[in-house]
Amino acid sequence: MEDRVKKETTAVDTVGVAEEFVVTPWEVRGRVDYDKLLRHFGAKPLTPGEVALLEKYAGEVHHLIRRGFFYAHRDFDAILKWHGEGKPWALYTGRGPSGPVHIGHMVPWILLKWFSDKFGLEVFFQLTDDEKFFDDPEMKLEEATSWAYENALDVIALGFTPDRLHLILDTKDIEPLYPIAVKVAKKLTWNTVKATFGFTDSTNIGLIFYPSLQIAVAFLPTELRREAVPVLIPCAIDQDPYFRLARDIADVLGYPKPATLYSKFIMALTGESKMSASNPDSAIYTTDDEKTVKRKVMNAFTGGRPTAEEQRKYGGNPDVCPPLQS
Repeated sequence: MEDRVKKETTAVDTVGVAEEFVVTPWEVRGRVDYDKLLRHFGAKPLTPGEVALLEKYAGEVHHLIRRGFFYAHRDFDAILKWHGEGKPWALYTGRGPSGPVHIGHMVPWILLKWFSDKFGLEVFFQLTDDEKFFDDPEMKLEEATSWAYENALDVIALGFTPDRLHLILDTKDIEPLYPIAVKVAKKLTWNTVKATFGFTDSTNIGLIFYPSLQIAVAFLPTELRREAVPVLIPCAIDQDPYFRLARDIADVLGYPKPATLYSKFIMALTGESKMSASNPDSAIYTTDDEKTVKRKVMNAFTGGRPTAEEQRKYGGNPDVCPPLQS
């Protein structure tokens, strides 16, 4: 058995689709059927009414929501109504620092900044060097931590208001997180995390404990303010298992349930479902120079037809063209 655990958070779904797909917090494989994934996770599709409620309070709707790239949620409407009552809330997302940042990673951060600017909200951004160390048998802790500092520069470069941005590096900022994490861990059984994440008997105990730390940040603003401060978490749909657990135990721990806003994946330049660090040509990185970006774009898969005649007759196919997926 491989040391690196293959965690099948969702069942491989082949019903009604020509190609099976897998979506977990650690792996995305195959052509994702987002509607089936939504039904499997039990989250709700974002409705026109909820988008209209956002516009009422923000004055506009970000194009990533308007175009349906962020397409699902848990209690997004509830946290907007909470805002309408004049109550405090905050924002939370994160990054698993295992390498350089590409534009697919940055999509939730862009929306995060928009919410922070529109509503004047504090941002809690978790850099999970511990998770990447636990998950990758070849990675040294110092390497994961170094990538966390590098990735933090990309977050800062987006222009967040400095006094609203809280960067949390797990191995360096454990003191405020650990008391919350141990309370979370006490409410999560082995059977629960095993069923949720597909852990096996060979999974190291660090990775088994880690969900408690990702959940803990969702409750951190409430602890810091000493009053109920729910968070909105813009993130990709593959992170839902963590926050389902957070919502399941929030009430019993005396915390407000976190709200989530889920995105699809940025299609790879090669036409696959998701940009991936395992294939550098599938993504554009913040570290790429102009020449590299130009080469990747010029070689990217598009929705063009095989021949010029078919292109003139039928036009391009937007359903499979990466630039048109967001």
